[in-house]
Amino acid sequence: MAHGRETVGIAMNGVTGRMGYRQHLLRSILAVREQGGLALPDGRTVWPEPVLVGRDAEKISALAARHGLERWTTSLDEALADPSVAVYFDAQVTPARVPALTKAIEAGKHIYTEKPTAETLEEAIGLARLADAAGIKHGVVQDKLFLPGLLKLKRLVDSGFFGRILSVRGEFGYWVFEGDWQPAQRPSWNYRAEDGGGIILDMFPHWRYVLDHVIAPVRSVYAEARTDIPTRWDEQGREYRATADDAAYAIFELEGGVVASLNSSWTTRVNREELVEFQIDGTHGSAVAGLRTCKAQHRTATPKPVWNPDIPATEDFLAQWQEVPDNAVLDNGFKVQWEMFLAHLVADGPYHHDLWAGARGVQLAELGVQSWREGRKIAVPELGPARA
Repeated sequence: MAHGRETVGIAMNGVTGRMGYRQHLLRSILAVREQGGLALPDGRTVWPEPVLVGRDAEKISALAARHGLERWTTSLDEALADPSVAVYFDAQVTPARVPALTKAIEAGKHIYTEKPTAETLEEAIGLARLADAAGIKHGVVQDKLFLPGLLKLKRLVDSGFFGRILSVRGEFGYWVFEGDWQPAQRPSWNYRAEDGGGIILDMFPHWRYVLDHVIAPVRSVYAEARTDIPTRWDEQGREYRATADDAAYAIFELEGGVVASLNSSWTTRVNREELVEFQIDGTHGSAVAGLRTCKAQHRTATPKPVWNPDIPATEDFLAQWQEVPDNAVLDNGFKVQWEMFLAHLVADGPYHHDLWAGARGVQLAELGVQSWREGRKIAVPELGPARA
């Protein structure tokens, strides 16, 4: 059995942003270091060594100092020229992603990146082909697959709990403040199409991998979208015109005839237990999952509601569901996927969430926009290395 520590240098670009910092640096890479590294089955330990990359020297140096990290730079070229750096990670704004990933691939670095991988399908496929030709390993963040709620939902699917799955319903979103009387809780670029914003481009890549991996592959899409709030205020309090869609409503047909209806909105107020919820209905049972929890109702325990609008409801419908237990220690989803990628990198462990998976997410977003613009259902063709 092999022993020893394998150090993996990781250039981390975009970690001054909320997601890059909280989920990828703090709760993933630094958390792996705090636990003593990633232990592999062969006895080796993977030790991630981050090199922070950012445009603002003051911000990036302060971040490094806060966590006792010595290595940081404002030059991506410098980071990619460093022979100790094996992996390039990207959590920048979407329009900056393709040029940076292209540079990293051409420099021979392995790739791990946030989604969407690109703004267009052509660019996303180009990245996947370039990475394959370079012979590097590549991964795309598909974090929701590793959330406790969806892991439990997947367990129910794999066990046959639902019988024949009939439909899926998903609700995601919350009210994002306009920025005038209260600061917005999302960056302003999200609401400018020219800067890579839009809820379809942001969320449809998530829905693609969730539906594909938890239930069944997506075969068609029909979408409607809106820009409900036409004027917003940016981080400096300046008024700007919102040009990107901030609400989208889609019906996806999955393999086997399953219908999935998913609403995504930054202009809705939350009246559910979590910010995202999925319900699967099947002939033998149903389940509702959020980020962490999952509740199920088997057909043998299904009540018999009777429609009567003349009297108040007498049943507590929410109390009629059974909590699905964790049955395992469920770690942070971003950290779990980072560990999978590092194991894939060092020990060739199994890994499926690559740049082709990222391209399929961009494909669904692009077809969703096309469906919205043309007012019709559009088939989703197969996409992969052999057929792209």
